Amino acid sequence: MPSKSSVFPATGFLLAVGYFLLWLLLWPTEQPYWMLPYGLRFGALLLAPVRMWPWLLGAEFAATGLLATVHGLPLGWTGFFLGEIPEPVVVAICLWLMRRANLHPSLRDPEDVARLLLSAAFTVAATTATDAVLLALVHASPTSDLMIQALGQDLLGNYVGVLLVVPLLVMLLRARLAKRAWGRLLMDGLLVLVPSLAILMVLSSHAAPQPQFARVLSLAPVLFFAFRHGWRGASLSMLISSLGMTLMDHISGHGIPSAAGELFLAVAGTGALMLGSATDALRRSSERVAEQNVYLAAVNRRLDHLARQLRDAARGNLQAEENQRRHMAAELHDELGQNLTAIQTHVKLAQSRLAQAGMDDIGVSINAILGHMRRALHRLLDDLRPAVLDEFGLLRALDEGPIRDLLNAAGVAYRTELRGDPRLLDDDTRTVIYRLVQESATNAVKHAHADIFQLRLRIGERQGAALALLDIRDNGIGLPARMPRGGRGMQGMRDRVTALGGLFRVRPESQGVHLRILLRSNTQTGDVART
Repeated sequence: MPSKSSVFPATGFLLAVGYFLLWLLLWPTEQPYWMLPYGLRFGALLLAPVRMWPWLLGAEFAATGLLATVHGLPLGWTGFFLGEIPEPVVVAICLWLMRRANLHPSLRDPEDVARLLLSAAFTVAATTATDAVLLALVHASPTSDLMIQALGQDLLGNYVGVLLVVPLLVMLLRARLAKRAWGRLLMDGLLVLVPSLAILMVLSSHAAPQPQFARVLSLAPVLFFAFRHGWRGASLSMLISSLGMTLMDHISGHGIPSAAGELFLAVAGTGALMLGSATDALRRSSERVAEQNVYLAAVNRRLDHLARQLRDAARGNLQAEENQRRHMAAELHDELGQNLTAIQTHVKLAQSRLAQAGMDDIGVSINAILGHMRRALHRLLDDLRPAVLDEFGLLRALDEGPIRDLLNAAGVAYRTELRGDPRLLDDDTRTVIYRLVQESATNAVKHAHADIFQLRLRIGERQGAALALLDIRDNGIGLPARMPRGGRGMQGMRDRVTALGGLFRVRPESQGVHLRILLRSNTQTGDVART
């Protein structure tokens, strides 16, 4: 929960009145090893602005003076001033110094808890030393037992008071809980804390060692609340458990808890606060990670959408290119091919006249030129749109078509291993497969100077989608260390595969080039089965 600004009365007088009443309310709970008023003083000075401190200290002096008057002054007013005035002043001086050193009343992180508890320990040590000096002044010859008892009372009681009161004040004034969080805390208190206290009180009502065992066992609900509700749950459960155990000690006649028991309370409370704060920090970190994951998931979805758009655009460009190639091939075949046929026909008709005129060599030369032009036209048409792919199908075109003729003419052994049903693939994928093999064979002849060219094609289906796996390799000189400028063969192949959302890999080989290409067709196998 985000911390909220502290809420104090607008005037120092109202603050002083409220502090005066709280001091009177907590004074009856004071016992040698449990100084809740000290925790109230530490928390009030820690949370209140420095300008309000005179009002707080004045209200405390008034409350202690009233209590001393009601209960009598066994040591007189001099003893009262020496016993009651220096301690609040020392606490105020220590907190002023630590606030100058940037101490904040926060329990949000384990570092903040450690800093606050170290400040409390320093302040408690300072007030304990002050009490020891004053005790030596009031008593002419204090015994060592009396000094040790006073030091123990101050150290344990004051620190436990800070431990029990200050987190509650911080929670109420600086880090308030939402209504839902209060509801969950109350429900867990009814379901866990109340039955636990009842069991512990039953154990405490028996003779030793059950009371000591019950005090140790009281840590269990505190740890539960620390894990469940963070430092707020730890502080509230610690305060309620301590109040319940102390009340039960008085009812059962066990008397005031021993110093060892209160030392356990101090250590357990410190650990519970640290654990609760660490739990809160971990929970906030998990929430931030979850929010980041949601954001990253949205970004990934956006990237996937953009990637699909790019693939669709690339596929559209590829289809447009193939359509343009098909159109150009049809135009060239219809116009240029027919014109070449017409010229060749006219030359044959004029062959007898040329022979009579003694120019039959001109007819032979023209026929040779026309044959060369026709072969060049056929190669151009095959590059633009392989007619063999439409006439024979993919597998036969790869195994018996112009690719084999090209390799055989160059003296390259052509080995094929073709499996699967090409009808599972869409037209774009079949065309790209043929283009890839055609480009690879051309590279093997023109650049690699290979004598073996191997092609393996696997067509199948997985999870309702048609897949094609191409494995192309030769034993040529391999790829150059630096691709020549203007070379578009390998990059063009990669672009075609990327346009269809496939994978293009050039695998390292000691000799030659080895390509592995995976293509996924848009055609669903169920649609093919229905056709």
